[in-house]
Amino acid sequence: MLGIIGGTSLLFSDLPVLEKRQVQTPFGNAELLCGDIVMLMRHQQGIPPHRINYRANLAALAIAGVDRIVAFGSTGSLNRELVPGSLVIPTDYVSMTSIPSIHDHAIEHVLPGISEAFSKILASHLPEARYGGVYIQTKGPRFETVAEIRAFSRIADLVGMTIASEATLAGELGMDFAALCTVDNYANGLAEGILTFDEILEISRSYRHRTSALVNTIIRSMA
Repeated sequence: MLGIIGGTSLLFSDLPVLEKRQVQTPFGNAELLCGDIVMLMRHQQGIPPHRINYRANLAALAIAGVDRIVAFGSTGSLNRELVPGSLVIPTDYVSMTSIPSIHDHAIEHVLPGISEAFSKILASHLPEARYGGVYIQTKGPRFETVAEIRAFSRIADLVGMTIASEATLAGELGMDFAALCTVDNYANGLAEGILTFDEILEISRSYRHRTSALVNTIIRSMA
């Protein structure tokens, strides 16, 4: 079954009508939207990135029967060539913060990563998206400093606060994982003026029709 994880970019979009379901997991409860697909809104009830219960979220998706995940991620661009408004399907990631694991009481070494085969399938249905690139995850809720962005730009293309944690846990739970990142802004130091969260919300609102169409395409083509 296909699972879709939504974030800031989906806050203002028209989503399919699905049934709310509370799922109990060993790591806490999570709210899912269930039907022919399963959706999870990672920022439901205003939860900021650093307070998301990733283990409960991903475990709930697995319990619901999800075996493939497409995660939407709002990101900042780390280079001038990757302009705001772009769509990117990343193929690898770096994390600058601790990533949770379901293996608290066992020695398990799971090879992390984004599913190459599943990402290529996603790309085949979304020709408007750039395939390939590295996502770097920071902790949040603060934005990154100018010096941090300068350093990150040497090893990555996008910066965000969620995808690496979700991809790693999906791998531990045996689920194929692909991400579709919306480039909402230039990162701090590349943007003109001071970047604010309200500006990011306004960008998400302005792209709500495109994001709705992307969700519908993914469901129609991949569910």
